[in-house]
Amino acid sequence: MTHDLVTTLRPLLAAEALAEAHATGTEPGDLEQAVWLRLLEHLDTQGPPLDPPGWLRRAVRSESRRTRRATRLERPYRTDPADDGGRTPEQLALASARRRALYDAVRRLPGRCPRLMAALLSPRDLTYREIAGELGISQGGLGPERSRCLGCLRRLLTTEVAAREARG
Repeated sequence: MTHDLVTTLRPLLAAEALAEAHATGTEPGDLEQAVWLRLLEHLDTQGPPLDPPGWLRRAVRSESRRTRRATRLERPYRTDPADDGGRTPEQLALASARRRALYDAVRRLPGRCPRLMAALLSPRDLTYREIAGELGISQGGLGPERSRCLGCLRRLLTTEVAAREARG
């Protein structure tokens, strides 16, 4: 793609994309990007279009139709499972306090439990083989050790939670 072609077509593409974007429910920049990509593909397979402005207008309308079809077929989630947007600041603060309490309790566990539980809670999502290698224990001994540690953690957290929460 030559610099002259890009310079010549950029204002026209911006105007056409802006005019079509509202009808498709997309951003004009997304529509522009799709058309630039289509132009690159066209240049690669067929060379420059004979009538660049006419080709560009047809490409914008074609991408606009494609986007409208895709929008009609796609169904959004009722709520995004990973979205914390619906949570209030109070809920976020309480969740953060629960995480801190969990990690504090994990650090107070006896023996190898703090390292094992930290590995299990790691955001790296380690496999049992990786955890066993990191802790220097057999992979077969990891399950029973995990069960013992979870039992200790459960007892620690039960006493703390029971003391804080009102019953009834």
